[in-house]
Amino acid sequence: MVATTLKIYSWNVNGVRAAIKNGFVAWLKEEKPDIVCLQEIKINDEARAKEQFDFADYEEYWHPAERPGYSGTAILSKIKPLAVFRGFSKTIKNPALVQGRSLYSLSSVDHEGRVLTLEFEKFYLVNTYFPNSNHELTRLGFKEEFNEVWLNYVKKLEKKKPVVTCGDFNVAREAIDLARPKDNEGNAGFTKEERAWADKFIKHGLVDTFRLINGDKIKYSWWSYRLHARDRNIGWRIDYFLVSEKLKKNIKEAFIEDTVLGSDHCPVGIILET
Repeated sequence: MVATTLKIYSWNVNGVRAAIKNGFVAWLKEEKPDIVCLQEIKINDEARAKEQFDFADYEEYWHPAERPGYSGTAILSKIKPLAVFRGFSKTIKNPALVQGRSLYSLSSVDHEGRVLTLEFEKFYLVNTYFPNSNHELTRLGFKEEFNEVWLNYVKKLEKKKPVVTCGDFNVAREAIDLARPKDNEGNAGFTKEERAWADKFIKHGLVDTFRLINGDKIKYSWWSYRLHARDRNIGWRIDYFLVSEKLKKNIKEAFIEDTVLGSDHCPVGIILET
């Protein structure tokens, strides 16, 4: 059987309408990815119905938040999936209970449109917009609970077939993943709790594809809009592709396109051999 390759991208677009105004469609036509996972789409179905998005050649799958202008995920794919799952509720028998513990705030997750999964013949693709723990860390507990359910969810999927996960994880796992680690110790996205969870994902068999291919190369995927941070490359690597150990040998390239504008994040991607 002849192997084929897939070019898969992940991009937090910080509002799909804003991204389109900033050249997203032109980028899509130029790069010609097989699949694009989007986070923070900030549009609901009612508003989207009034738009005329030009995503020629792509099937569209959307999981918006119930709250207008907030959160949400989408996937554009040239390959029709076997199944589509929005959120955790249809794939975990009881998403409100993990290891016998009640998760007080997790019932809101599916309402925020944070997880969108496509099943393909040889793998699952899980597109995720992880919660931000917020400047005052008011959502840190919620994020830890989300991480726990997410990891259980991914490991459950792995029992059937390997998993490709991607998205805005809202955490820099190591000091090398942000320009100013000492200044940001304990801040949202670089707390010891968030970093411990990111390490736990790796310890449970998920492979950081960028580090796999690029070693200690320094590149960032998000920059603050303040103080010309992007011009000065004072950034963070918080957008990832993590894959099941079984797919490690299938990752041929992993990249961060930090020159692509249109959002405060840039696209990240992999070339996956199937």
